[in-house]
Amino acid sequence: MSTFKLPSDVTICEVAPRDGFQAERNWIPTEEKIRIVRALANTGVRSMEITSFVHPKAIPQLKDAEEVVRATEDLTNIKFRALVPNVRGAERAISAGITKLKLMLSATDSHSLSNANSLVEDAQNGFAPIIELAERHNVKVGGSISVAFGCPYEGIVPLDRIMTIVDRYNKMGIAEVSLADTTGMANPKQVYEFLAVLQNGYPHIEFSMHLHNTRGMALANAVAALQQGVTLFDSSIAGLGGCPYAPGASGNIATEDLVHAFEEMGVNTGMNIDRLIETARDVKDYLGHDGGSYMLQAGPCSALSPKVAAQEKLES
Repeated sequence: MSTFKLPSDVTICEVAPRDGFQAERNWIPTEEKIRIVRALANTGVRSMEITSFVHPKAIPQLKDAEEVVRATEDLTNIKFRALVPNVRGAERAISAGITKLKLMLSATDSHSLSNANSLVEDAQNGFAPIIELAERHNVKVGGSISVAFGCPYEGIVPLDRIMTIVDRYNKMGIAEVSLADTTGMANPKQVYEFLAVLQNGYPHIEFSMHLHNTRGMALANAVAALQQGVTLFDSSIAGLGGCPYAPGASGNIATEDLVHAFEEMGVNTGMNIDRLIETARDVKDYLGHDGGSYMLQAGPCSALSPKVAAQEKLES
């Protein structure tokens, strides 16, 4: 009998304060952002992408990045990171106290021109001064590849193109690369096969997954990545999110859905599903919507068992 082999533990990075909030048209007051970050901190999350240090004209919703970071610096149990598009953004992030930067890069020239007004190779070459700045301040840097599996402008992205980008990251000394299915075009077979080749070619790079649920395949793609030994995943509470520069992009896989699925399979996330659902419901009520969350619709499987529910009540 074959064994369904999966990692015993994973780390989930909560990205709602950046990816989720940036998709909201109505202004979320700074104090409300801080309140939500603090609520998320009580769920057991160990990693969070708290904001992006982009120009306020590009994403007005995140113009209060410094204030949010400084108001939550006491949450030392969480490793905060921030997305930065350029040297100026990196300078702002480091000054605010961020100790891990995430670089912003597209897999295709079409998406890169729309998102960063630059061709992919030129954009990636421009990371050198950011990496040098981070090294001087003992700040970690992770790479990313948006639309890594499919681009709304160019269609399916060839693996060779991803290999070229990862190779340049490797030469820059980047040891962690996020593969983002920005518009939910990936499928489990593609994810499994891409990761097999990438991990074999670059064994010293740790790959993480940033999955959007546009076409309902995010969880299946997460399981495919798990089967390849991936232990780093991004997700967003209540399934919030979406890229403003990618037509058709919808929310990320919901954190509560991902945690529930992993825990049901015996993969430890270190997060509390009940607190996640409570926080997701609170965020949904505040914003007036969610981005798609099965836990908000049906609740966890354990809730179907009266015996388990009664035991949990006693323990709480």
